[in-house]
Amino acid sequence: MPELPEVETVRRGLNTLTLNKTFEGGEVLLPRTLAYPLSPEQFVPCLQGLAIAEWQRRGKYLLAQLANQEQKKCGYLGIHLRMTGQLLWTQQTEKLQKHTRVRFFFKDNQELRFVDTRTFGKVWLVTDQPQVHNVITGLKKLGPEPFAKEFSIVYFTKRLSKSSRNIKTFLLDQGVVAGIGNIYADESLFKSKIQPQTLANQLRPDQIESLHQAIITVLQTAIDQGGTTFSDFLNLLGVNGNYGNSALVYGRKDQPCRVCQTPIVKIKLGGRATHFCPQCQPK
Repeated sequence: MPELPEVETVRRGLNTLTLNKTFEGGEVLLPRTLAYPLSPEQFVPCLQGLAIAEWQRRGKYLLAQLANQEQKKCGYLGIHLRMTGQLLWTQQTEKLQKHTRVRFFFKDNQELRFVDTRTFGKVWLVTDQPQVHNVITGLKKLGPEPFAKEFSIVYFTKRLSKSSRNIKTFLLDQGVVAGIGNIYADESLFKSKIQPQTLANQLRPDQIESLHQAIITVLQTAIDQGGTTFSDFLNLLGVNGNYGNSALVYGRKDQPCRVCQTPIVKIKLGGRATHFCPQCQPK
């Protein structure tokens, strides 16, 4: 599943390639991809003629700020990639990828395609600016961004103290901090030398500080490397992310730890694959 670094990589690409471009049309190939409005007959005409003023990211959501012909802000196009969603910038004449779900048309034969193998991804069109959080309701449930001042040691410590969940499951809660998923939870816990089964409310102050910094460092490193590609993630031009080549523990079961050479262990926690080094992350 694309996590914060992958979605941020896509956001930056979208701002480079599609800024100020006007939607000239579109095609919905899988209607259930639309979360709002549900009807393709409503979706495409409402989008037509609107321009992209800016692409924003909130957690794992992509939000295109839309503007009308008078350049007044008039809502958002929201996209959540979920498990296998991809956005690809291409030509309308290019052969369609097998799992293309929604097509967005621009002038000069340009096109943005939403491709999604497992069909969990969603698209919203909210043309009433103040209503975006009432329509894309998941936005209301998100915790602070990892790079925001709201994600402070004080905030993090308070949330940890109230949770008896294991720390790996705790980090996956988007209401605690937005954007962390399976990959970067494992990587952050390794970097802070914390065993993933440790209960959140049992972390010492020094461990909390170490984990807080590790989250920020790991996510920034992954963004700098264009995200991680283990299966489906591609950037807008169809290029793999590079972080997977330098991952510390994730996806490295039985391979030697990059620090101590102990084989990496893979277990299940809360139904999610979890990787760690038993030597560097002792109980």
